[in-house]
Amino acid sequence: MNELDSLVASARELFAQAATPVELENAKAQFLGKAGKMTELMKGMAQLSVEEKKTRGAAINVTKQAIEAALTERRNALAEAQLQVQLQAERLDVTLPGRQRGQGGLHPVSLTLERIEGIFASMGFEVAEGPEIESDWFNFTALNTPEDHPARSMHDTFYVEGGTPQAPNLLRTHTSPMQVRHAVQHVKRYRNQLDAGQGMPEIRVIAPGRTYRVDSDATHSPMFHQCEGLWIGENVSFKDLKVVFTDFCKTFFESDDLVLRFRPSFFPFTEPSAEVDIQFQSGPLAGKWLEVAGSGQVHPNVVRNMGLDPERFIGFAFGMGPDRLTMLRYGVNDLRLFFDGDIRFLSQFNK
Repeated sequence: MNELDSLVASARELFAQAATPVELENAKAQFLGKAGKMTELMKGMAQLSVEEKKTRGAAINVTKQAIEAALTERRNALAEAQLQVQLQAERLDVTLPGRQRGQGGLHPVSLTLERIEGIFASMGFEVAEGPEIESDWFNFTALNTPEDHPARSMHDTFYVEGGTPQAPNLLRTHTSPMQVRHAVQHVKRYRNQLDAGQGMPEIRVIAPGRTYRVDSDATHSPMFHQCEGLWIGENVSFKDLKVVFTDFCKTFFESDDLVLRFRPSFFPFTEPSAEVDIQFQSGPLAGKWLEVAGSGQVHPNVVRNMGLDPERFIGFAFGMGPDRLTMLRYGVNDLRLFFDGDIRFLSQFNK
């Protein structure tokens, strides 16, 4: 065996001893690196004649190709061995039973909203939806809220880009703007009849949805839900408000064992106005008065902004918090639990 054949044999033996890709690269450097044995052989050709260089150079190239082939063969073997180890580690036992996908469910507040919509639908109320980024006019001005009202302060309301300094845009602070939006569209639909002195169908609508205010604690959240209601007609009285809301509360809580109290209050968009409190006669909340809504007869200025004559049309409005109703219905004492995303808590409401 000549010198070059011995060099190939040595390379094969050293490559075969390499157990990892790193060891193999170190072995490669001994033969094919800048200071390797093949480089030394090439440097030794400088002293040979032209004819000897041709013969010696051809032999060295054959040797180099043989070493590179041995190197590639060992690389492939190591890669295949590594792949087999990985496949064995990640082996899937197809005989095991599959994992059952968990069944989802509605959020407790969504369940409450569906319940509210269903109850009022049975009373002939429509459901209205609208933009959460609202104009100052619909959110405040159309609802008889003066410019110096605290709700217009940046400490209470999230203002957003767009609009003008005189008419800024904001995240709606309640869903009452949808009362005006819905009423305006309703009046447009029957404008010809009204101008002709004829009547129009009554406006009965609820507006559930997300609202936003700068507030956050155990019973308040910067984002919360609200449901406004409106009933406008020619003979709608405060008595109708009391009957409708009393019937709603008893149906919602599935109990006749509760009492409602309409307590005088103030809202710029209703006159007279009243807070609505309920008192359970039994259970853990028995004997306590709990505020659940605000209400009142729609202010004449708001009726005018709807495009109606307040001397002819009258009605009532109310606003309640579905989040609070959910807390009362299920006995939850911290509003933040609804928004923490804890599956252990949320899954209790879908059994």
